[in-house]
Amino acid sequence: MDFVSRIRDLAERASEIREQLQTEEATKNALIMPFINTLGYDVFNPKEVVPEFTADIGIKKGEKVDYAIQKDESPIIIVECKSCNQTLADSHTTQLYRYFSVTRARFGVLTNGLVYLFYTDLDEPNIMDQKPFLEFDLLNLKESVVEELRKFSKESFDVDHILSTASELKYTREIRRILLSDYDNPSEEFVRYFVSQLYPGRMTQAVREQFTALTQRAFHQFVNEKITDRLKSALNEDVGAKSLVEPTAEVKQSEGAVDEDDKETELQIQTTEEELHAFYLEAIS
Repeated sequence: MDFVSRIRDLAERASEIREQLQTEEATKNALIMPFINTLGYDVFNPKEVVPEFTADIGIKKGEKVDYAIQKDESPIIIVECKSCNQTLADSHTTQLYRYFSVTRARFGVLTNGLVYLFYTDLDEPNIMDQKPFLEFDLLNLKESVVEELRKFSKESFDVDHILSTASELKYTREIRRILLSDYDNPSEEFVRYFVSQLYPGRMTQAVREQFTALTQRAFHQFVNEKITDRLKSALNEDVGAKSLVEPTAEVKQSEGAVDEDDKETELQIQTTEEELHAFYLEAIS
């Protein structure tokens, strides 16, 4: 079974059993260990995966990270786990941040078994970044993210290869987050940019309010038009492909064989604004 198929199987499993997982230990056994195994590492081989890996910090002894994935018996990825009924928050990175600086691992993962946040030290050597460069969600699989995840598999793992794209991934993720935020609620900085480009006067409160509404409306229209164009293009390509193997409507009509159901279906295909909005949110999240 290939990597993508294994990930899909794990995602189906997670969706089926997550409601029954009420503790961190249950989450580890049912989701996190299978995830590590899906990456190709033997969770029962202490040379590859070490549970409760010791990460002593200064005079503080006995500090342990939940898992350390190893290569040549040296940690390459450390994993800090939470229960799947917990939402991951910045406060959960505290332990991982401490462990990262005292191990040789170049990557840290914070997870609740469903969402996996990948960190490294792009900003300052040996100091874990505050923001992850990759987020993988088992319940919301995306092809591009799965391909990035593949780089962490045992058969593909290469530190330099991962780091070469980590910076781009990190900033792209943050740009998408900002765009999504401004799509729903334009920030003052976002609005101010358009005011400076279009309005010659001073930006008063009234001007700010007017341009906030205009910016949001224009942003929504722009995105909806782009998505509509893409959908039309995809439909046209599909119709073009079908035309290579199926007679056209004109040919059918000339033969007296136009299917009334086909005509009805064609007339009923419409894309609502809500569907376009959902499509956009999926595209940039």
